[in-house]
Amino acid sequence: MTQIGFYHLTRTSVTEALPQLLSRTLASGQKAAVWCASKATLDDVDKALWKVSSPTWLPHGSAGVLLPERQPIWLTLEDDTPNNAPFLFLLESRTCEDCTRFDRIFDLFDGHDEDAVAAARTRWSSLKAAGHELAYWRQEDKGWKRAR
Repeated sequence: MTQIGFYHLTRTSVTEALPQLLSRTLASGQKAAVWCASKATLDDVDKALWKVSSPTWLPHGSAGVLLPERQPIWLTLEDDTPNNAPFLFLLESRTCEDCTRFDRIFDLFDGHDEDAVAAARTRWSSLKAAGHELAYWRQEDKGWKRAR
């Protein structure tokens, strides 16, 4: 079963938290897909990833780039993963119909947005009922702490 982690953003924005998680993903030798719900968020994430140089550079691509299958990180508004990424990052309450396509799913949600928190609770209940291994991660001063 797919491991699914819910990441409750309370101290930083997604554009600040996501690069750290993606750095760890690449350091572990894995590829990632990032599914966004809006073009504005995709553009913000794209800009944020290009600015990262420490601890590592985060090469990535999105629709229109050559050789999408070679991209270590794929940003998209669709449900595609041309890079065959085993790790999926869901932003803006995106869902994944077939979680078994991925080894791990990271569901990042804004803890300051009541609608986003409510939607995350609904996704949690649905995924738990489907038998997935779930974890809840709380954002701390430095990094994340597993709370469930």
